[in-house]
Amino acid sequence: MAQTKKLEDMLAEISDIINKMDNDKISLEESFKLYNQGIKLCKQCNDKIDKVEKQIEIIGGNVE
Repeated sequence: MAQTKKLEDMLAEISDIINKMDNDKISLEESFKLYNQGIKLCKQCNDKIDKVEKQIEIIGGNVE
């Protein structure tokens, strides 16, 4: 079973990827690999945020 990461952990990974990509000595291939990892992580973060927003809307709708 795939273990889901916390949003905070994924954001820290994205920050790490950005720092690695800022290195002038990184190869184009490695940059592309890191870019793809970052995009996947961003999508996962967005999915998690969307899920929480929907839950908040449901709870907020039930309160009124």
